Amino acid sequence: MQGPLRNNNEVNNDDLNVCRALLRGGSHTFHAESKVLPRNIRDAATALYAFCRVAHDAIDLSDDHEAALIALRARLQSAYAAQTNHDAVDRAFAAVVNRHGIPRALPEALLEGFQWDAAGRQYETLADLQAYAARVAGTVGATMALLMGEREPDTIARACDLGVAMQLTNIARDVGEDARMGRLYLPLDWLREAGIDPQAWLARPEFSPRLAKVVARLLDAADELYARAEFGISRLPTSCRPGMYAARLLYAEIGREVERRGTDSVTSRAVVASKRKARLLLSALRATARTAQHDPIPALGATQFLVDAVRMHPLPIAIPLAVAWWNLADRLIGLIDLFERLERRQRVGNSL
Repeated sequence: MQGPLRNNNEVNNDDLNVCRALLRGGSHTFHAESKVLPRNIRDAATALYAFCRVAHDAIDLSDDHEAALIALRARLQSAYAAQTNHDAVDRAFAAVVNRHGIPRALPEALLEGFQWDAAGRQYETLADLQAYAARVAGTVGATMALLMGEREPDTIARACDLGVAMQLTNIARDVGEDARMGRLYLPLDWLREAGIDPQAWLARPEFSPRLAKVVARLLDAADELYARAEFGISRLPTSCRPGMYAARLLYAEIGREVERRGTDSVTSRAVVASKRKARLLLSALRATARTAQHDPIPALGATQFLVDAVRMHPLPIAIPLAVAWWNLADRLIGLIDLFERLERRQRVGNSL
């Protein structure tokens, strides 16, 4: 699709259709389940996610990850300068980041996280792992808050907390699956403290009580961040709170399911039953009207740069959300599954 952007903050419908077709062809989950989002947020997320899918594939399929990252950063530069006239996905992406005031640091950090995954990077400490989670998931939390019209620093910090917590939960749940693909995300210093040689274990992954203690520590770290995220969710528009509460409750419940399995995420993978998801839905609806007490907790060190980037970025045009919250009730379970599957696909390197 040829032609320039019509203006710096309006998505060309033809370009958006190209994004939809791209996701429909290679991202069936996103295409089907993004419908649970309010329409204006859904369209913006479609454009952003299409760009992320193109970026992920460019890095993941490249023999030179650094060169691919450099090329993608050049595309970001063009998008933020509204000079992307050759590619429909880039044009739609440029319109959304301009319309919603998304600072360039957020997609840049996400690209860096893609590159870390493609390189098989491992993480020495929890802080190092949080730095990774900030890039592949904290950026998602911050971006979604911006799409919902929220950019106050405390709210952005809590949105990042939620994203990082969800990523830590995924890692705790998928220890065995990751290891069988040659990937290890658990903090290496925690493994050594538990008497486990990280590389020897990765060569022959197996469950043990020592490993269980490491996984339990990671779930504890995630739970601390879930608690911190409560305030940020309560600050979102009413139409968006149920889905975010539901995602927060489900991911915490994944951790509880791992614990019920003896913290063994090597020989099996924890799954939350549908009936339990339904009960979480009701809890999310009840939580929608709740306003958490403002607790001025500093941003997580790993995500401070994202909060600062939003704080320093010029304000966009105000975009009202005219969506009744009760119309989302029957679609929240789909949104929960969307979070789970998309983050999993992103981290294991499958097609987005």
